[in-house]
Amino acid sequence: MLRRLGTGAREVRSADDLRAVDGLVIPGGESTTFCRLMQDFGLYEPLRAFLRTGAPAWGTCAGMIVLARQASGLEFPTLQVLDIEVDRNAYGRQVDSFEADLDVPALGPAPFPGVFIRAPVVASVGPAVEVLASVRDERGGRQTPVAVQQGVFLATSFHPELTDDTRFHAYFLRLVQSAGRTSSPK
Repeated sequence: MLRRLGTGAREVRSADDLRAVDGLVIPGGESTTFCRLMQDFGLYEPLRAFLRTGAPAWGTCAGMIVLARQASGLEFPTLQVLDIEVDRNAYGRQVDSFEADLDVPALGPAPFPGVFIRAPVVASVGPAVEVLASVRDERGGRQTPVAVQQGVFLATSFHPELTDDTRFHAYFLRLVQSAGRTSSPK
């Protein structure tokens, strides 16, 4: 999606790789595996140091968990840069995956297609966290945040990359640029 928007993208697998990026996207996947690998390869502190420089980061699904201050049922620490608490896989198993049209005023009036796959539920948000989008939680009947932002940190409990809609990716690129990073179409 980032390349489709004319921006370069590369994988980050080591601390040295962080020197070549202006922002970081932590994708969906398995949060336990991500955190275990960050520990095994000594990436916790380099990632935290990179984020302390003001580098924007966006976590989608498992990436949201990795950025969160606290995640239930995770045996490893998270990066703890986003003041949210999440419940892992709280929307259910793979068969409980769903799609929902999301009202995201920051992206304009058209609904955004949210694709939720074993998604985390945001259990609480800190005072500096802005809720960008919510869905009605059928279990409790309340609105549950599914897209949040705290300064240069963005997180979605769904997978924008699984749609044809580039608005969330464009939003993240604007965060990178507004943070004074050099990321621009390459």
